[in-house]
Amino acid sequence: MSTLVNDLKGKWDALKAENPHLRIRNAAVELGVSEAELLATNIGEGVTVLKPEFKDILTEAEKLGKVMALTRNDECVHERKGTYLNGDFSSPHAQLFVGEDIDLRIFLNHWKFAFGVVEGDKKSLQFFGKDGLALHKIYLTKDSNEAAFDAIVEKFKAEDQNQAFEFEVVAPKAEEKADSEIDVEGFQKSWTELKDTHDFFMMTRKFGVSRTQALRLAPEGFAKKIDTAKVVNVLEDASEKGLPIMIFVGNRGIIQIHTGEVKKTLWHQQWFNVMDPDFNLHLDVTKITEAWIVKKPTEDGEVTAIEVFNKEGDFIVQFFGKRKPGIPELQEWKDLVVELEK
Repeated sequence: MSTLVNDLKGKWDALKAENPHLRIRNAAVELGVSEAELLATNIGEGVTVLKPEFKDILTEAEKLGKVMALTRNDECVHERKGTYLNGDFSSPHAQLFVGEDIDLRIFLNHWKFAFGVVEGDKKSLQFFGKDGLALHKIYLTKDSNEAAFDAIVEKFKAEDQNQAFEFEVVAPKAEEKADSEIDVEGFQKSWTELKDTHDFFMMTRKFGVSRTQALRLAPEGFAKKIDTAKVVNVLEDASEKGLPIMIFVGNRGIIQIHTGEVKKTLWHQQWFNVMDPDFNLHLDVTKITEAWIVKKPTEDGEVTAIEVFNKEGDFIVQFFGKRKPGIPELQEWKDLVVELEK
């Protein structure tokens, strides 16, 4: 272990002694390093470096049985229990798991590091970006196959466990163009002619607009800004009405989706939480800067989303009514959105 790593390990140990409940992500922020750098200080002590063969590792995740998939950004944590089924890695752009429980859109071009982690009685596979940012974690549950976990870690264990990790600074996103530089008329026409919600992202790229700028410049009636406090109402109302919804949370490397009802909701300090047996959500409401009702035409009729952003204009979370291609949007979801508009 190098002197620098040793020094960092000492600082982290001191921090943990001072605050035993401090999470690794928060410790990393406090120490001015990435989470992967901090994790790497424990290689050989419960942490194993894995080869960056992400497709093959994820393909084998089905053998783990029921696990907990965790995806987060700085403002929101999405935890969903289930089995990794129907992995599809055929597209170079986005890779998929499409199961009733584990539903993921993966962007492997942003993934760089993988670790097997054993911490007390907790076992996990953890994946990080080029800058050491945690992208996705798979935690074993009491129903998981521990022997399969051990076999995966052994199979993908990197030969060099003492390697020096090279972290890259991720390029900042492009500056938003002035509204006057945008072909607003063309953009609005393109929006009204959408046939699929998945085409929206490519449309914003084509016209060179940021996501929040797109909402500002939306055609009349297609986007409406709402009070950020109403984001909590989406979850409370869905819970009260037993309304199945879709909740998308992601970062640059992955989007994780929950589809179904949300039942138990509660506050803890500034966090609004869903605490159901197979689905947990933790949303820091103090970090919400903008919330919008967004409507997109599709071949199945209009689809309505609630889109929530941080101060940088990055997605925190998105909500939809439960839907499948070929099936119109739930009327109960439309009614819920109408209430938000008041």
